[in-house]
Amino acid sequence: MLKKVAVVLVMAATMTAQAWAAGKDISSRDAKTMLDANKNIFLLDVRTPQEYSQGKLAGSILIPINEVEQRIREVPKNKPVVVYCAVGARSKPVADFLSQQGYKDVFNMKDGIVGWYRNGFPIQR
Repeated sequence: MLKKVAVVLVMAATMTAQAWAAGKDISSRDAKTMLDANKNIFLLDVRTPQEYSQGKLAGSILIPINEVEQRIREVPKNKPVVVYCAVGARSKPVADFLSQQGYKDVFNMKDGIVGWYRNGFPIQR
């Protein structure tokens, strides 16, 4: 019996650590609601400079995915961070990385700027 309890505790601790080390997935609709309600969110675009120049979310900061590790100090730890790319494939590992580095409120916009656009939300050109 004691062995089973120990296994359950280890599994629970592992699951908690994994949940803590991962950015939370949200939709572009959820991101829009968050951004409308809280102007203190850091909006991180991890696409290429070329993609960024074609259209971006207002107030976003560009740090391409291949530069995030070197430029991590530019991402504030004292405010929520919403990470986005085109469709969520690049933003997810960045959100997870930030969480692993101790960032508390990290959100991955899982449908990216494409989902944002499809919902009819504004894009700066």
